[in-house]
Amino acid sequence: MKREVISSRQFTWLISLYTIGSSILIIPSSLAGEAKQDAWLAATLAGMVGILLVVFYSLFITKFPHLTIVEVNEKILGKPIGKIVSLSFFCFTFLLAALVLRNIGDFFTTQILIETPLEVILAVFLVVIIMGAQLGLETIARACEIFFPWVFGLLLILALLLLPEIKFANIQPVFDEGFKPILRATLPFIGLPFLELIIFLMIHPSVKATKSIRNDFLKGTVIGGMMLFTIIVLCLLVLGVDFTARNAYPTYVLAKKVNIGQFIQRIEVIVAIIWMLSIYFKLVLLYYVSALGLSQVMKMEEYRPLLFPMGITTIVLAQISYPNIVYVQEFISKIWVFYASTYGILLPLFLLIIARIRKII
Repeated sequence: MKREVISSRQFTWLISLYTIGSSILIIPSSLAGEAKQDAWLAATLAGMVGILLVVFYSLFITKFPHLTIVEVNEKILGKPIGKIVSLSFFCFTFLLAALVLRNIGDFFTTQILIETPLEVILAVFLVVIIMGAQLGLETIARACEIFFPWVFGLLLILALLLLPEIKFANIQPVFDEGFKPILRATLPFIGLPFLELIIFLMIHPSVKATKSIRNDFLKGTVIGGMMLFTIIVLCLLVLGVDFTARNAYPTYVLAKKVNIGQFIQRIEVIVAIIWMLSIYFKLVLLYYVSALGLSQVMKMEEYRPLLFPMGITTIVLAQISYPNIVYVQEFISKIWVFYASTYGILLPLFLLIIARIRKII
């Protein structure tokens, strides 16, 4: 299979938008519900753990700079066991893609296109995702290079317009309920999105400047993490803890609070654009990685023939993955971090240990 090539800057921007992804709408509510006014502390702690994870992934990349994690599985574990582990990893990325697609459907059916059937929204959005994955990683990366400044700029505009609405009393007192709620709130934020960065172990062989890949990985994660942190803090300072915790999409509601001279109001379209762009790149990367991983397991010359049949399966899986929004909040806060840890921590750690035992590295 011909390897596509992207620049280190494109790699950084892809990581940043992937980190923002669906987290920008879901995470503030989860953090505020658990850590209350100390949610910003939980976000800070999760960001530090995320940086440590990226350092660990960078170590893995330096040991296998030209191999995807699927190819590493077979090299270290042998073909039979390696293929089984790789298929398990495919199930993880494919399930994550279905969950992200469902997030899109839930947002539209509850906030924007209320009367539109869920199936229609999922199908229409997935067509665009398949088109992007069909064009390949290079095209996805170039598009990301174009749209990242828009996401950053719109977020900056939103933050500036919300400055008059900020109330610092909303995050006081600090450590009101101790450290345990902060720790409990940190876990979901580590799982979504930092443990999900493991998918870039499928993309790193395509990066042109492999020597600086560690810095590029860190830079992208820090930029994306800081943008998420800004949104979380704004939700707390403007909406307050109770409203942020009770609302399924507090970031979207946040933009409705903008009121400059009774003239600039209701600019929630800014949040919608930020979220649509970031979640598109997250989903198209997940879809690309899933198809690429499965094609490598099956020793196919091309991953593109898998895109359409995978798309049909994704629509079905997205609808049966969870029944409602309340369920997904529970799933993210209590289950996802442990499931994601299996592939985000245990799998690469296991591979490095076995490789050291077998003296492959």
